[in-house]
Amino acid sequence: MRCPKCGSRDDKVIDSRQSRDSSSIRRRRECLKCKYRFTTYEEIERSDLRVVKRDRTHEPFDRRKLAASIAKAFEKRSTSLLTLEDTVDEIVHELETSGREVPSSAIGTKVLEKLRAIDEVAYLRYASVYQQFRDVDQFVDAIHTLGRRVKPNAAQRELFPSETAQRPAPGPQNIPTSKNHGRV
Repeated sequence: MRCPKCGSRDDKVIDSRQSRDSSSIRRRRECLKCKYRFTTYEEIERSDLRVVKRDRTHEPFDRRKLAASIAKAFEKRSTSLLTLEDTVDEIVHELETSGREVPSSAIGTKVLEKLRAIDEVAYLRYASVYQQFRDVDQFVDAIHTLGRRVKPNAAQRELFPSETAQRPAPGPQNIPTSKNHGRV
C-alpha cells in the first residue's frame, strides 16, 4: 500500500478489524519511512453485477448511485446515517444474491419496500421520481395507499386492543376500582 503522505510502499499493519456487517476489513497502517498512520479498507470487488435499464441498455451496478438516491429521499428527515447505510447494505445484498443482471425496476421496488417501512415521507419522495408522478392526483393516491396500511410500532400499545389478545386473568389483581379520570 502506498503511503498517502510520502508515497513510500513500505508500511506495516498496526490493527485489523472487520466492519459491523462483516463485508469489509478496516486496517490501520503505519508508513515505515515517515511514520504517518492511515486507514485502508478491504472489501470484495463486485464488478459483475449489471443493471438493465428501462430502455434495455446495460450498465454496471453503482452502489454510490443507489446510496445517493436513497439519501436524497431522506434529505432533511430525522433518519440516521447508520440507518441509510444499513438500508443500502440490505438492498445490495439482496441484489447480489438474485443474479448477475438486475432490472432497474427490481432495484426500485426493493428500495420502495425498504423506505416504506422506515419513513413514509422518504417513500413518497422516492416513489414520485421512480414511478414518475405526473400530477397531484398520483401523490394523493400514493398517500391514500399508505394510509390503508397498518403501522406496527412496538413501543406503542394498541389504543383498542382486540378482546382475544387482552383477556384479563382471573384473580385479585383485577378487582374493579373507582375511576376518577384525572380528577382529584
